[in-house]
Amino acid sequence: MRRPPYPTVLKPYGRTLLDLARVDERIVCLSGDLTRQCEIDLFRDELPERFVNVGMAEANMIGIAGALARAGHVPFVHTFGVFATRRPFDQIVNAVAYPNLPVRIVGFMPGISSPGGPSHQAIEDVALMRALPNLTVIDAADATEIQQVVPAILDHPGPVYLRLKRGEIPVIFEEGYEFSMHRAQRLRTGGDAVIVANGMMLPSAIVATDILAATGIDCGLVHAPVVKPLDAATVVDAAAGVRAVVTAENHTIVGGLGSAVAEALAEAGSGARLRRVGLRDTFAEGALTAHHLFQTYDLTTQSIVDAVWGVLKPGGPAPVAPTSPAAVGEYSPV
Repeated sequence: MRRPPYPTVLKPYGRTLLDLARVDERIVCLSGDLTRQCEIDLFRDELPERFVNVGMAEANMIGIAGALARAGHVPFVHTFGVFATRRPFDQIVNAVAYPNLPVRIVGFMPGISSPGGPSHQAIEDVALMRALPNLTVIDAADATEIQQVVPAILDHPGPVYLRLKRGEIPVIFEEGYEFSMHRAQRLRTGGDAVIVANGMMLPSAIVATDILAATGIDCGLVHAPVVKPLDAATVVDAAAGVRAVVTAENHTIVGGLGSAVAEALAEAGSGARLRRVGLRDTFAEGALTAHHLFQTYDLTTQSIVDAVWGVLKPGGPAPVAPTSPAAVGEYSPV
């Protein structure tokens, strides 16, 4: 596992999907008129006979994907996360989730990584998809993981919702990292506290554990890319004996990773106190950059450090985390 600053790569998802499609003719690719923005211009240009641009008709796109899955194909559906979940929710229920079909719904620009305001910010997509029977929900963190997630979900039974950052993707994990559909990753063990994070909040969580360690706080870190089904056993085991569990997610704290961890800890009878870092039951504003929004709505390294510090109360003010610059390669809403 690397420490920041991270190297970045362009289009790891689009390249991986195309590589798979070259050798597996079951794969078909659908776009909601956001082809370049979802990295599937690569697929369109090389395999146009298996590519369909449905246009800005997301509900129809989900219905088409369901029909293609019934015919033996493995459809990968692409648009921004808010348009992939909130807009066609009823079609996902009836055309995909209820019949338990192998449709892969890929939502780019999750949470407040879009500066485009509530119309473009998928702040509740994990909660929506977690609530549906049969659906697997994944929030990938880096390019290495993305390159493993795509082949892992190809033959996974039932539908999958995959959240992906847009733009230049960081490379956090070293060669040798192994993504698992069934197991969360214990990146660091700790006896005082544990942070559970995924997606775009993982880099902040990594830095937070380093800052806390420098003050003498032994803080563990669990990376949980698969939010549903959550690997509750690993989370509960990591929380055993610690006084604080902090979750960090680019999503509302209602119904997402924080809720999944809370449910796991409560059902296990864990005595650790839980704090959730995420969007706190509010819509975010529009902005010029996503970086500004992460600062404004307390989805930062400092937010994580403060959450751990507030539970443990070791005395004195919490250490000050460095302020990260705006991410390289940030994209505007469209």
